[in-house]
Amino acid sequence: MGGMRKTIHRRGDVILQEKPFACVLDPRYRDSRCDRCFKETKVMKCSNCLYVRYCGRSCQKEAWSDHKEECEKLKALPPGLVVPSAALMIARIVRRLLKGGDTHKGYYTSKQYRKFCDLMPHEENIRADSKRMEHFATLYVVLQRLLDEASRPTKAELLRIYGKMCINTFNILDAEMSTIGTGMYIGASIIDHSCRPNVVVSFDGETLRMRLLEDYPEQELDFGKLFISYIDLIDTAEVRREQLAERYYFHCACERCRDEQEQKRMNAAACPNTTCHEPLDFSDSELNRCPACGTAVTHSDREAFAEISSFTRDHLAQMKSVAYLDVSRLCLEKQSNVLHRYNVHHIKTLDNAMESALNLEKWTEATGYGLRLLDGFRQYYSPYHPLLGLTYLKVGKLQLYQCQFTEALKQLQQAAKILRVTHGEQDDLYKRVLVPLLCDAAQGDLGHLAIAGEG
Repeated sequence: MGGMRKTIHRRGDVILQEKPFACVLDPRYRDSRCDRCFKETKVMKCSNCLYVRYCGRSCQKEAWSDHKEECEKLKALPPGLVVPSAALMIARIVRRLLKGGDTHKGYYTSKQYRKFCDLMPHEENIRADSKRMEHFATLYVVLQRLLDEASRPTKAELLRIYGKMCINTFNILDAEMSTIGTGMYIGASIIDHSCRPNVVVSFDGETLRMRLLEDYPEQELDFGKLFISYIDLIDTAEVRREQLAERYYFHCACERCRDEQEQKRMNAAACPNTTCHEPLDFSDSELNRCPACGTAVTHSDREAFAEISSFTRDHLAQMKSVAYLDVSRLCLEKQSNVLHRYNVHHIKTLDNAMESALNLEKWTEATGYGLRLLDGFRQYYSPYHPLLGLTYLKVGKLQLYQCQFTEALKQLQQAAKILRVTHGEQDDLYKRVLVPLLCDAAQGDLGHLAIAGEG
């Protein structure tokens, strides 16, 4: 007889689920989401402070023990003032600690846990960071109004709490991976970063869930071998390392950051021969011919690449909060036959173009950008990345609206394969959005085939 089959954790398994130690809703959603459960619904103001809003009596009642002291402080603030999220977050952390939160155990396995005191404050890094010290100085002024003087920690202790907050909080995301708030999860904060993560984080309201992106072959989870991504992965190693050093104070030396071939592809120029798809590395000053087709690389090719790369970077920076279709179109026009299709600046431009075309209800144009974007995302995201799944969903939905049933079905099936892993079949996005679209696409495809058969 063979030995017993080893238990493994499967791709898509939830390996950690945790409620926040403290959390705060993004102020942009105060009118549309509950301050307690973060669900999008009709909300009503707290009748006393008129600042926070709840979806109903149940959430208001649950929140009252935490909100009671905060309520009086918010009530005393000038009407119309929006409290900085970070100040509200620190005040909530302080109140939690004053109520015995320092003994709270955030479990990340059945036996292993962390406490608030285990989080690193990165005090030296924070003190040496002029931007963060300036930010803290602003927050401290607000905190003096949000916390009673008698129970308020010293300024030095508040700085340590600020440091722990900066490094150990998660962006709370909605089903479409948009940030709706910030939460501190003591257990989940154990997990480190990799630019090739094997774990993904999703949220149900304010509840955090970590799911495996790959099968894990051991019975006991070792969080030293499990990683999430702290940042956007559609960026060069240089940019990713800059962001990680600036936000989290470490130098990333993961396998992906050392992948020189990928870095060349991310910065690649298109071959001057429009029928050749070879990515060219213009950082190599000795490159004078395409290694695939032998087409000559001229000085003007290099100049055009440098100029259009700079033009694109500038416009992408300007469109960080709002994407403009006319600007995206102009960038794409200039990039044609100059930037390689897997150049990350080209992919980011396609992302902006698709979003702005969707907002303007230009469905056909958005579909075209979406299909090209999928090609780029497949190159740099893991096969089960949620943004890849969401893009398949958007493209499939667009094709369905345009009665392209066969194509829509293919895209939506790909979306289902990914979102089953990243969100789970019980998630509203999967159950209430994707499944009905799949049914519509399958029905439409059958009808289309029947009509074709009759013809």
